[in-house]
Amino acid sequence: MEFMSLDFAPFLLSFKLAGITTFILFIIAIPISWWLSQTKCRCKPFVEAVSSLPIVLPPSVLGFYILFALSQNSPVGAFFEETFGIKLVFNFTGLVIASVFYSFPFMVQPLQGGFESLNKNMLEASYMAGKSRFETMYRVALPNIKPAVLTALIVTFAHTVGEFGVVLMVGGSIPGETKVASVAIYEFVESMDYAQAHLYSAIMLVMSFSVLLAVYLFNARHTRRIGVR
Repeated sequence: MEFMSLDFAPFLLSFKLAGITTFILFIIAIPISWWLSQTKCRCKPFVEAVSSLPIVLPPSVLGFYILFALSQNSPVGAFFEETFGIKLVFNFTGLVIASVFYSFPFMVQPLQGGFESLNKNMLEASYMAGKSRFETMYRVALPNIKPAVLTALIVTFAHTVGEFGVVLMVGGSIPGETKVASVAIYEFVESMDYAQAHLYSAIMLVMSFSVLLAVYLFNARHTRRIGVR
């Protein structure tokens, strides 16, 4: 009965946020990951350090700077509000922008690792056949790193679903707009409603474990197929 009365709106909002964020990041991260895997530029360590910051930076710190950058007092926030009438904080749009920044390394790093693991001779053969770097990336490299692509997509989606600090700082807790599952759990604990907190947390735990298990099973099966060949 308790499960039947569960409010699924925060979960649906979390999945919507994760889906949009994952799609945007996949488009953005492919060329960046490809460049990082192929370049010999001296600035590469700097770019890698910047792109990896969300992994080590406290979510509250990252959330504060994103909140400040998107607020009405910033040039970006003021421009969007004055030009388009759009506020970038405490709404779903702000959550998407914050999530793109926060989950960026979880998309880039697996893709970069996949590109770096490719046989260099295969890439050279593509160039010798007259294909451009763009064609080589999309038609040769990308189809040959399917496990890395799957890992990047699923881990990014799962990581975004579990966000808390950044989304709370930028979006707050507006039902139907910014109140995602992680924020709902926090509020249940704060109000000492441990039964609902346990239920929401159990759902998140099962979902996270299932996602990771699916990734590892797929990668293990792919590895066995390569070994058989």
